[in-house]
Amino acid sequence: MTVLEVDGVNTYYGPSHVLHDVSLDVEEGEIVALIGRNGAGKTTTLRSIMGVTPPKEGTVRLYGDDLQDLQPNEIRRRGISWTPEDRRIFPDLTVAENLQIANRVTADSDGPNRGTTFAIEDVYDSFARLDERRDQRAGTMSGGEQQMLAIARSLVGPPVQVLALDEPSEGLAPQIVDDVRGMIEELNDRGMTILLVEQNAHLALELADRAYVLETGHIELTAPASELLDDQDVLETYLGVR
Repeated sequence: MTVLEVDGVNTYYGPSHVLHDVSLDVEEGEIVALIGRNGAGKTTTLRSIMGVTPPKEGTVRLYGDDLQDLQPNEIRRRGISWTPEDRRIFPDLTVAENLQIANRVTADSDGPNRGTTFAIEDVYDSFARLDERRDQRAGTMSGGEQQMLAIARSLVGPPVQVLALDEPSEGLAPQIVDDVRGMIEELNDRGMTILLVEQNAHLALELADRAYVLETGHIELTAPASELLDDQDVLETYLGVR
């Protein structure tokens, strides 16, 4: 079943036309990767889905319901949760306080009774490192731990039908990237549907079922992730990976 459908989206920043007729879909239980070079429009696609930068043309649908004209907080309550690239944790608050705020802000659900529900204690069960640091100020934690907290904050509240992850491995040491990979795999094993934007093409394609390649605001191709991972011409041409 199709959970998320983006159809013919055109998004602008002022007069600049950034996304050109972008269309993609995410099926229930899939990990779908959106990959491309810096500046290709990957983050803008997520911002368009979440209503942060609403498209001028096109539609975004969740289980067939049009999300046009909804505010980001309303879209979250419908069931799409976004972990942004810059994490946006509260550095002066503890881990527990960060999670409590996220849970309080998004407590009510406007969406259908689907998706995966995480109580705060469920998050601690899944992220043992956060459990150990409940009372630690978030800004004093490592980059990997802050990324875990950012993802954890995206899970609490209303049921999550689609988790949109924006560059979850950015700036992390290789060992921590492996931890993030395991975290994403565990969430997917629990049935979480994931739209993954990731500059690390190999990581994204190893995790994903399918992938879309974005180039200067256009979807250039889509294929099973395993096929793209084995296509060196595609990796070099569109992603600069050798």
